[in-house]
Amino acid sequence: MDNHSPAMFLGDAMALDFLNSVATPIDTPVDWIDDGEGLLRWLDQAGLVPRETIASLRAQALPGEFDKVADQARNLREWFRTFVHKHKGKPLKADMLAELEALNRLLERDEGFNRVVARHTHEGEIFEFLPMRKWRSPEALLLPVGEALGRFVCTEDFSNVKACEGPSCTLLFADHTRGHRRRWCSMAMCGNRAKQAAHRGRMKEK
Repeated sequence: MDNHSPAMFLGDAMALDFLNSVATPIDTPVDWIDDGEGLLRWLDQAGLVPRETIASLRAQALPGEFDKVADQARNLREWFRTFVHKHKGKPLKADMLAELEALNRLLERDEGFNRVVARHTHEGEIFEFLPMRKWRSPEALLLPVGEALGRFVCTEDFSNVKACEGPSCTLLFADHTRGHRRRWCSMAMCGNRAKQAAHRGRMKEK
């Protein structure tokens, strides 16, 4: 598996899916945003940036410009990973705000606005008031990621943020299950491996 393979979206929260854009699905670590093209593919798969915007920015970008943005994205990812690992499993408190200054500095770059648009539905034509943004440079690609991180901090109960219990797994997820008993990033991956390991252990004991 390489970063051309479809990315994994198992975190049940876009902010955690961003952290999970580097992972070890089988045996070898995969970084889906290890270069500029990888970042564009991940943003497209995540649905964070319209495809026409990606195409427009690609047509205007200088050589290596997206690679520099991918480097910034990786730095943002690891900074936020440190924050999440430090505070997961317990509610956030107001005195932690200073730790989020880097995120607020990113969000200050946004040139957002709202626009009235017409949309056709089964019931007829309707108007919608939609948030938009100006994509002035490749660096603007980081803004929807920052927005996802900010919304996550403000809306998610960090008590439900967990790390997969798979021995070599690095994936994080928000446990929204009833009773909050989720243990694995995916039953098809780490959950199944744990079952197989437990079965082998029982067989050895016989």
